Amino acid sequence: MPEKNDVLKFAVRKFGPFEAALAKTWEAYCKETNCTLQLEAIPMELHQLHDETLVKEGLKNGSWDIAHLNTDWIAEAHASGAIEDLTPFIENNQPDDYPQGWSSALLEMQQFGNQVVGLPFHDGPECLIYRKDLFEDPQEQENFYKQHGKKLAPPKTWDDFVTVARFFQRPEQNLYGTLFAAYPDGHNTVFDFCLQLWTRGGELTDTAARVTIDSAAAREGLEFYREVLHDKSVVHPNCADFESVRAGQAFANGEVAMMVNWFGFASVCEVDPGSKVKGKVDIADIPHGPNGLGTSLNVYWMYTIGSGSRHKEIAYDFIKFATNRRNDKQLTLEGGIGCRISTWHDAEVNTVVPYYHKLEQLHRNSKTLPRHELWARTAEVIDKVVLKAINTDEPVADILKEGQQEINEIFR
Repeated sequence: MPEKNDVLKFAVRKFGPFEAALAKTWEAYCKETNCTLQLEAIPMELHQLHDETLVKEGLKNGSWDIAHLNTDWIAEAHASGAIEDLTPFIENNQPDDYPQGWSSALLEMQQFGNQVVGLPFHDGPECLIYRKDLFEDPQEQENFYKQHGKKLAPPKTWDDFVTVARFFQRPEQNLYGTLFAAYPDGHNTVFDFCLQLWTRGGELTDTAARVTIDSAAAREGLEFYREVLHDKSVVHPNCADFESVRAGQAFANGEVAMMVNWFGFASVCEVDPGSKVKGKVDIADIPHGPNGLGTSLNVYWMYTIGSGSRHKEIAYDFIKFATNRRNDKQLTLEGGIGCRISTWHDAEVNTVVPYYHKLEQLHRNSKTLPRHELWARTAEVIDKVVLKAINTDEPVADILKEGQQEINEIFR
């Protein structure tokens, strides 16, 4: 065992439920193993986390022992030698029910040949999250039918999405039809762009695996996104200030009738004591365009160990402990999204979050972003493209063409 005052440094994705679950898990781990290390867990927003762990090489130089990394960054982390291959640890001391305890959708992105560089931490694909109390209200249903001649239901197409959002737009009641996380953080606008592309029958990569954004589906999707974000009769007025967490908080505060966001923000509505919509929420497939299908996006988080860590054995022992059945479930009940199949179908979890079992189906209908070491730079270009579409009147076709040229230069 290490000396009493030795420290295990953990770069944590900033989010209250993650931090609360980690504190409880570390306390339980120390009690069970008599570990005398001090845990120094530093919560960070996305840009800072990427910067500290990969850009400044904190995982490689030993500044961080453990880090939460997501699937967007895993190829970059692996290619740069920043993270440890966990295969020898797994072979010597296998996590419970590994690998069959997890969906294959949560094990593929961290597998490079025979190397495994992370264990699943937090999941929850994007989906349509809606206020079932509003949609099922007899008066709302009657009013909607009178206005539109059809039943009020979770929208299956983007056109219906706008119609329903406009119906629920009631700023005088602090209720808005929908919102989008349009804060320029290099992530949320990129995710929205990809969902618009995929749900309109487009693809993000061509047959040679090159990122392609200059397409008819991309034009259609980006034009829709620009139009809906500018439509004050449809969206929450603070979209430009919302990243996904703040968007989720606005929904939990009862300000929004429906939104496309990560499954975890539906779950938080049921477990957060401050939620004003507990018991009033359900989920459905993301709407689609005329030539597409409702498609989800799966980006997940992992526990990774820095290649420069002096505490690799204990770091692995802890993340193995943190991903066991009990702690995966505890993360879920705190407001994160556990990754184990056992958690998805757990009776207590599904009593608290009645739609939790739907995670398995969401994964079957999900896509992932390209696993490439240059993805972070590519995402910056897509973010810039989307922001230019939102903030200027320049033709979308010209914006996409210019963005495609920048992406081609990155991969040249």
